[in-house]
Amino acid sequence: MVRGPSEYPDLWAFLESLRRGELLAGTVTSIERFGVFVELDDGPDHPVFPGVGFISFAELSWRRFEAASEVVRSGQRLSCEFLQFDTWNLEARLSLKATRPDPLLEFADTIAVGQRLPGQVTELVPFGAFAQVADGIEGLVHLRELAWTPVETPSDVVNPGDKITVVVTEIDRERRRLALSRRQASSPGG
Repeated sequence: MVRGPSEYPDLWAFLESLRRGELLAGTVTSIERFGVFVELDDGPDHPVFPGVGFISFAELSWRRFEAASEVVRSGQRLSCEFLQFDTWNLEARLSLKATRPDPLLEFADTIAVGQRLPGQVTELVPFGAFAQVADGIEGLVHLRELAWTPVETPSDVVNPGDKITVVVTEIDRERRRLALSRRQASSPGG
């Protein structure tokens, strides 16, 4: 069901008046498995949802989390950046993480390609392993960079929780990626 300006004129006018990047204040009204609803201080009530503002999981935090309740709590006051007017749901799509510094970019300012770092394996994926190298900062150790000898699956050489030493092989600020090598941090055959 497409909702037009004639159905909820006050809500539509409010949402159309918002500009990308604008900071909006509000209160978390509901934490759902698909995101967080926010009642905006200056906005009208929503006819269906518990708030006109909505933050998707991807826009909650720069850091990895399992549940939205690790980042926000019901009743919490927030300041969020407006991303876009969702004309289908008649809601303001918001970003909480946009109001905070990106920890990966801050970390990237303190390291260099070729630098050795201690790490801890956090997750195995078919193409490699993710390793945490600082609080909330993870990088990918690609399968070919896990060992000097060919590796079929990451679990052949590492497991979650393992402490490893890695070398930074790439810092991609634009795509927010940190590439690491366990192989380059060790000697061949070791």
